[in-house]
Amino acid sequence: MSHLPACPKCNSEYTYADGHLYVCPECAHEWTQDAALEAAEEAKVVRDAVGNVLADGDTVTVIKDLKVKGSSSVVKVGTKVKNIRLVDGDHDIDCRIEGIGQMGLKSEFVKKA
Repeated sequence: MSHLPACPKCNSEYTYADGHLYVCPECAHEWTQDAALEAAEEAKVVRDAVGNVLADGDTVTVIKDLKVKGSSSVVKVGTKVKNIRLVDGDHDIDCRIEGIGQMGLKSEFVKKA
């Protein structure tokens, strides 16, 4: 059984092929097979301050003192952050920093270690 892409509009997995189009039965969205291939190629690439591509599980180093919102703590320059996780949203990176806890970082303030 072939795997068809999920609907780009509602993320439904129940899509089907109709000629050269993919159709979503839940939201009635139709798109071409070429558009599905282009969407897969345009996956978001997260880069650090230097331009290196980041991936889940990488270790990064903070390049600037960062104030922790809602706290008097500061993440100092040179702090190593291990095992990052890339996410969509305002902050690109979810991580755990020793002494502070769970935190979201922007990729522009880190470099790959």
